[in-house]
Amino acid sequence: MNIESYDFDCVRCVCPNIRLQRRRDQAFNVKLQKFCKEDHPFYKVIVTDFNARIWPQRPPEELHIGTHGMEWNEQGERLSEFIMSTKTIHGNSQFQKPPSLRWTWESRGGQFHNEIDHIIFNRKYSSTRNTTASCTSSR
Repeated sequence: MNIESYDFDCVRCVCPNIRLQRRRDQAFNVKLQKFCKEDHPFYKVIVTDFNARIWPQRPPEELHIGTHGMEWNEQGERLSEFIMSTKTIHGNSQFQKPPSLRWTWESRGGQFHNEIDHIIFNRKYSSTRNTTASCTSSR
């Protein structure tokens, strides 16, 4: 068995609430972009509450957003811009899940559900297995 070793950075952060000053929000994005553009680790993963809602992929230039998102809000637009500028991938929308398993936030009373926690990574991971089936026949 051949196991490859890679450097891995994971950061967990909380995005400033949309009601806070825009300058503070921009400073947060600048710091996060700087983290994404550093070349040190092979894999970078950001796990955060962006307070962002993201709809399934829209125009072709937004291929970083998969086809299994929910809906958009202003923070979702900023998250999309962040992902495009850092050339990262929005992990949540890459995999199909039933709507009942997508949400990460529930309002008081359980009336509203949103997917506001997001996983962003810098490259796709592919586990490639080569399986060869063989059989011998006495025919």
